[in-house]
Amino acid sequence: MLPKPFLILMTGLSLAATAAAAAPADKQPWMNRALNPDARADLVLARMTRAEKLSLVVGTSHLPADGRIGFAGYVPGVPRLGIPPLRETDAELGVAIPPQHDGIRPEDEATALPSGLATAASWDPAIAFANGAMIGEEARRKGFNVLLAGAVNLARDPRTGRNFEYAGEDPLLAGTMVGAAIKGVESRHVISTVKHFALNDQETNRTRADARIDPAALRESDLLAFEIAIERGRPGAVMCSYNLVDGVHACENGTLLDQVLRRQWHFPGWVMSDWGAVHSTVQAARAGLDQESGADWDSRVYFGEPLNVALAEGEVPAARLDTMAHRILRTMFALGVIDDPPRVRPLAVAADAREAQRAEEAGIVLLRNQGNLLPLSPTLRRIAVIGGHADVGVLSGGGSSQVIPLGGPGLRIEFADEESSVPDVMNFDPSSPVRAIARAAPRARVTFDDGHDPEAAAASARGADVAIVFATQWQIEGADAGTLALPDHQDALIAAVAAANPHTIVVLESGGPVTMPWRDQVGAIVEAWYPGQRGGAAIANVLFGAVDPSGRLPLTFPASVDQLPRPEIPGREVAWNATFSINYGEGAAVGYKWFDAKQLTPLYPFGFGLSYTTFRYTGLHATGGKTVTARFTVTNTGKRAGADVAQLYATVPTASGAMRRLVGWTKVALAPSESRSVGIAVDPRLLANFDVAHERWEIVPGAYRIELATSARDPRLQATVRIAGQTLPP
Repeated sequence: MLPKPFLILMTGLSLAATAAAAAPADKQPWMNRALNPDARADLVLARMTRAEKLSLVVGTSHLPADGRIGFAGYVPGVPRLGIPPLRETDAELGVAIPPQHDGIRPEDEATALPSGLATAASWDPAIAFANGAMIGEEARRKGFNVLLAGAVNLARDPRTGRNFEYAGEDPLLAGTMVGAAIKGVESRHVISTVKHFALNDQETNRTRADARIDPAALRESDLLAFEIAIERGRPGAVMCSYNLVDGVHACENGTLLDQVLRRQWHFPGWVMSDWGAVHSTVQAARAGLDQESGADWDSRVYFGEPLNVALAEGEVPAARLDTMAHRILRTMFALGVIDDPPRVRPLAVAADAREAQRAEEAGIVLLRNQGNLLPLSPTLRRIAVIGGHADVGVLSGGGSSQVIPLGGPGLRIEFADEESSVPDVMNFDPSSPVRAIARAAPRARVTFDDGHDPEAAAASARGADVAIVFATQWQIEGADAGTLALPDHQDALIAAVAAANPHTIVVLESGGPVTMPWRDQVGAIVEAWYPGQRGGAAIANVLFGAVDPSGRLPLTFPASVDQLPRPEIPGREVAWNATFSINYGEGAAVGYKWFDAKQLTPLYPFGFGLSYTTFRYTGLHATGGKTVTARFTVTNTGKRAGADVAQLYATVPTASGAMRRLVGWTKVALAPSESRSVGIAVDPRLLANFDVAHERWEIVPGAYRIELATSARDPRLQATVRIAGQTLPP
């Protein structure tokens, strides 16, 4: 039987749907599905009172009277006109319903996906789409119609606390993967956002950080990622961010919200604020903010009665309120949340868990494999597993994206937060790598040591066929790592185990890059990110070769923080009420482009990843003209089936010198000895520079070097093409 809150919600949704369906067409003509969404929004808007319009542009995290728990946000509907409320939940890595005061309840559980970086590491938009469709369907089955998903902020700093939610450092990769996930969510008639607009690229004092960057560089980096994600995913809403951009809060920044988003990109949806990101009424409304979301998080409500007063006094035109409400309504019609409302029912638990496992298997990156230590043989006799709480589960990231996994957490560890009365909680999803390894090697004696004592761990590893160390780096929204080193003396643990057993494998469960002073001492390194609902099984499948490791890094692993544009994270010591500037002097040279510009050698480059087989590229044929198209052949030259990510880079002339950019890729799965001819067509914006004065993209005519590569530092084939000079719309 469904829990009482779910029955109440289902009854409310059913009554609303029945009332709308029974309404005569002449009384509610906006329910005519043959009309386009804008016409339907205009029809219903003409029947609304000012109070009803105002109610649409203010959201709250207070709970509605129907008894439903766990909302991130709620916007009341207009029942007399058949307009349902917006029921919003955090959903970057699954439907995230936070525990209530009475603890975790089964109805709050959902399928935990692997981290956003794991999905990005798959380099497979089909995986991202399937992830989005899965969480969209789970949201519908829980009664939600808005997911606060679609995080596309670039990883300008590998220490940023929310990088694990995002999709890496490159605008093409991030925009493509996040756009596919958004499209998947909305295929289930659930509205998805794209966030956090824009330059919310660090967590340290994020509400007071003033991001400073050259306008052209911004268009060629962070905003390009948003632009691609919006084009490919068509999200219903854009969520503006906490930080300031060039001295103006993002949620009242007319350059971002009006000039770029509306006039240049023609975005038809609405702009909602992040929770607590609104600081004004008139300026925010006139700049392009359409909805104050989570208004109870702001210092006061700005879009309720204060907006009504501003309308009455002419500080905000009446037409502006109509536009705000219209954008929300037309999106609700366009994405089907009115015509096909959510219906509460049980989750497809087994199928969704399989999808989470498939996503993790596709995103695991093999970083090192000396002497072909991996894959492991299922006939091993003794396996020592050490650290990372691998006996109970796999680590997940913290913050608003935290999913309560199906079956409940395998382990919860609370940490006191000096700035909050609410403790931070480290959660482990209940998928034990130890048990999965034991299933994969049924003849082996599998032992586990918690790793707290390096000497004891080394003793447990000595004499084993292999030692597998699980190392963890926990990241959480609202805080940055500060260092790239593994915490809790894990470097010493790995070194001790490696000294005791030459066949040591390190499995990293991290929110981003970490340094590896022990790299040359271990036989294999596997980056598993935050592995999700069935992470233990996915890791075991890769370790034992049931699945080829086909993930590739979506961001650069630096050798040290000294290689970063800002070795010290800005804003750590500012006064509580002061803003501070972050100078993004690297401009568009984010990640691998920075390493190229400064001629730095990373620990592992962007795009890197090993396989259990080998691949060869031949026959690169590139043509120029208005853009670049390339064709080539990929051959599996090994004895195992596997998948490779062939990456295409172009060297583009810019005002600050030549810059090598990822301009396309393809992921190819091949049987042994199989070959396939594939093609890549390049988006011409990736060959262009942005002209701020004329608000357009410009391609410099001339010869361009094209490289087919296995990573940003490993070109295999090259060609030169001539590109025609041209301008492109913004």
